[in-house]
Amino acid sequence: MKIRVGFGYDVHRLAEGEEFWLGGIKLGHVKGCVAHSDGDVLIHAICDALLGAANMRDIGYHFPDTSSDFKNIDSKILLKNSVELIASKGYRIGNIDSTIALQKPKIKPLIDEMQEVLAGVMGINMDDIAIKATTTEKLGFVGKEEGIAAYATVLIVKE
Repeated sequence: MKIRVGFGYDVHRLAEGEEFWLGGIKLGHVKGCVAHSDGDVLIHAICDALLGAANMRDIGYHFPDTSSDFKNIDSKILLKNSVELIASKGYRIGNIDSTIALQKPKIKPLIDEMQEVLAGVMGINMDDIAIKATTTEKLGFVGKEEGIAAYATVLIVKE
């Protein structure tokens, strides 16, 4: 058995009037992510971590924001495609550990739903994806509610 680890990071600016997608679900909030796709930073960080672990470059390489094919795309499609890409090299997901840095809104009540949605997209058990949330104690662009960041670490396995 061969195991590999990958790390992903994504950040998006927040603005009023934009939709706010996070962890595969739509949040009701006055601000949302400014992005070429739906701006789901958690999914983007997971995609980067998966692709990096399999040494398959990054999300921008496979799904460039210069392509109209990906304009306003549902990031769950990008995640499903990323899982298929690593599977083409014989890898499957072992587990995912992720952290979302966001001042508002509080997402603790939504984490179970995010886990359920993302696990379904990836074909893994909910117990294999951890989602944590933190604020930045009102420091930096996250603390000033100008943006959102997400971090993900993945373990992939080749039998």
